[in-house]
Amino acid sequence: MTRVDSFPSPTAINICFAHVAYQMAARFEARGRDLAHTQTWTRDEMVAALPGADVLVVSGLWRNDALEHAPRLWYVQSIGAGYNQFDLDALRARGIRFANASGVNRAAVSEHAIALMLALSRQLHSGRDNQRRHIWRQMISDIPSREDELAGRTLGIVGLGSIGSRLARLAKAFEMRVIATRRDAAKGGEHADRVLPMSELPTLLAEADFVVLTCPLTDETRNLIDAVALARMRPSAYLVNVARGACVDEAALLEALRGRRIAGAALDTFVEEPLAAESPFWDLDNALITPHTAGETQKYEENVIDILLENLDRLWRGEPRLFNQIV
Repeated sequence: MTRVDSFPSPTAINICFAHVAYQMAARFEARGRDLAHTQTWTRDEMVAALPGADVLVVSGLWRNDALEHAPRLWYVQSIGAGYNQFDLDALRARGIRFANASGVNRAAVSEHAIALMLALSRQLHSGRDNQRRHIWRQMISDIPSREDELAGRTLGIVGLGSIGSRLARLAKAFEMRVIATRRDAAKGGEHADRVLPMSELPTLLAEADFVVLTCPLTDETRNLIDAVALARMRPSAYLVNVARGACVDEAALLEALRGRRIAGAALDTFVEEPLAAESPFWDLDNALITPHTAGETQKYEENVIDILLENLDRLWRGEPRLFNQIV
């Protein structure tokens, strides 16, 4: 099979959905669009379907060698916002359009970040541990050991993009002070009290009671939170990572948590996932772990399909730019 010279018509197109869990095809069918498609659940199934695919909707199953099995491919729609696993130069060289799903989990991730902040400040993870041990905790005389309130605290958001901006808006409802970093600080932020360039991250770290990572993984943000950054945080401060695991130097974080150099951390992502059963992070009483589920809600498939259909219609209209186009 070889790729045709123009994007296939609605009657000729074939879409391949590839994900280990998400019900992409079922939700796509519910939209009533009469477009040929298939659902694959494993990498082997995806590779077998690629020779006949014009459009691929994928995230975790992607490996760059999949391109060798996809002679007809015109357009790849990532199911997730992150795209560091895709070889953009290889896609570009083959003339394949690529868009990510930025914004698709804007509400979900920002709400998850708030939930983690509340869980840490209200010590919900400790309460659950005590519940399993059938322990009714008594009142606490030591003030710093008690649960706390978000009101009046300072939230530091690292990466004031779509997710970070919504998180700032939610935080203001809790009467928090919000400072944030973004690549172009001159753009400001409607709900942030101060917006700083990334070069002023040390200022944010020193002032924040909660440091929340909502930044993409780039060369600039890889290991952004290292031993030096952690040392700049307050001993009473918490780190919340709903970005990518590689934004944090995990060895340095483990040492900081064990040494109580910061109060605690809530981690939705890790460098290697799933987190190994023998990882020492599981046993830390000042760490709260969720299994990379910040963006996963009952609306996820629908949100991705909205982007997919918008981009298919743009391609059929011959528009030069896709929604969320990367390549």
